[in-house]
Amino acid sequence: MSRIPRSDALDNRERILEAARALFATEGLNVPLREVARRAEVGPATLYRHFPTKEILATEAFADQMRTCHLVVDEGLADPDPWRGFCSVIEKICELHSRDRGFTAAFVSAFPKAVDFTADRDYALKAIAELAGRAKDAGNLRPDFVLDDLILMLMANNGIQAASAAAQVAASRRFAALVIQAFRAVPKQAPLPPVARLALVMPGMTL
Repeated sequence: MSRIPRSDALDNRERILEAARALFATEGLNVPLREVARRAEVGPATLYRHFPTKEILATEAFADQMRTCHLVVDEGLADPDPWRGFCSVIEKICELHSRDRGFTAAFVSAFPKAVDFTADRDYALKAIAELAGRAKDAGNLRPDFVLDDLILMLMANNGIQAASAAAQVAASRRFAALVIQAFRAVPKQAPLPPVARLALVMPGMTL
């Protein structure tokens, strides 16, 4: 007969997940687990009792983002226009990852012990690969595009340093537009989203 978790244990688990989501989003996966425990106001032993490894904690913390990622790629696959579906995936994935640095770090990591997370990521990547193949066959996506280019895009998108969360998302949208133009089989200029204030831009610096 399985034991029903006590309410205080469930409360601790939710506090740990809430703290992990907040810290992973701003600091990435390098944040120490003791800092997660401190933010959640629980002892390290309590954290490890619920989440024995950082991989397991990250898998639980990023469950919502992974579900959103699945919805994004499924919508892209369902679009009868493969190029439009591919562009939609690029735009939405970049924005999703721009809101949470930790999710990008988890997505591009091996995570061998996090079986569920790895399976979910593999599903998303295979779906994007299928969509990319359709876009190539339609003559819209450059023929030398490979899935590694998507990972490279996510890593670059994760490096954006903006002055605020809103500016971070705005900068990511502009970056996605630039990436889409680079992925086109036939170059075609289109208006870019508005410029966002970046953290490293010096006052008075213009181009």
